[in-house]
Amino acid sequence: MNLSIRLVSALVLSMVQLVAHASDAPVAGDVAAGKAKSAMCMACHGQDGNSPSNAFPSIAGQNAAYIAKQLQDYKSGKRVNALMVGMVASLSAEDMQNLGAFYASQQIKAQPAVAEDMRALVEQGRVLYQNGRAATGTTSALAACSACHGAAGFGNAPAAYPALRGQHAAYTELMLKAFRDGARSNDLNAVMRQAGQSLSDDDIRALAAYAANMQ
Repeated sequence: MNLSIRLVSALVLSMVQLVAHASDAPVAGDVAAGKAKSAMCMACHGQDGNSPSNAFPSIAGQNAAYIAKQLQDYKSGKRVNALMVGMVASLSAEDMQNLGAFYASQQIKAQPAVAEDMRALVEQGRVLYQNGRAATGTTSALAACSACHGAAGFGNAPAAYPALRGQHAAYTELMLKAFRDGARSNDLNAVMRQAGQSLSDDDIRALAAYAANMQ
């Protein structure tokens, strides 16, 4: 089975599993409680979830279910980060839901206007993100990122697929490489790890630039 068929199969299986477990979805969190708990997050992610540094992701406007899942994965060890391990140690499942609700209620800030010398790269990323790529003799097929993350980059909240719109390009690039190289492995049915096998470093730079500058 070739890579593109495996990826489509993984996407379908993921959606089936998410629908099957939809009734088990946790109750929505408390925004006010999440805001109070977010004091511990501000140093890296900013007061409202807009990180002042591209070393840390902006999580303002991120899907609540996705945030809660990542916090759970850090605590369980499915996702590894030296800083986050200590931050999640004392968080309860309710705390995680509340934090997710708070950050989902915030507005992500637009990135600075695209510099002239970056426009070609952003356009390259737009084509890959929105349309994907057919296989050729030298490149692998790539499913359109918009299928899971939405044409406007707001993600898919019920499916816990993350929003990518306005994210620091450096962070998106880091995560795409981590999935591709297997350093990150908490994606359902290995969807992102399989997609990563079709991505060159240039593809990743282009996709990260486009996501950061979505309008």
